[in-house]
Amino acid sequence: MKLPENIAGFIKAQNDADGAAFASYFTEHATVFDEGSSYLGRQEIKQWIREATEKYNMQVTPVDFKQTGTKGTLTVETSGTFPGSPAMMHYHLDMENALINSLKITG
Repeated sequence: MKLPENIAGFIKAQNDADGAAFASYFTEHATVFDEGSSYLGRQEIKQWIREATEKYNMQVTPVDFKQTGTKGTLTVETSGTFPGSPAMMHYHLDMENALINSLKITG
């Protein structure tokens, strides 16, 4: 599957557990919603992804990506050391230019 460059980079940074690179794909004031919590801004997003990746030893494999205008949905198979692994997850994205302004993760 061919992903836009920014989405492919975002996935690579997550799989590499590179919190700084991951956060660089977000706007300065982006918001992430995951497991009932929200994270605001690149610094909190960088810390969140670093902790989540280390805690669950996560790896994601893109399965599908659809984008209409500034809205996109990325479906990934997520594996790691969490109950129910592997699991299909949906990343609901709101883009601003080539950066992510909002990410909501649902199962």
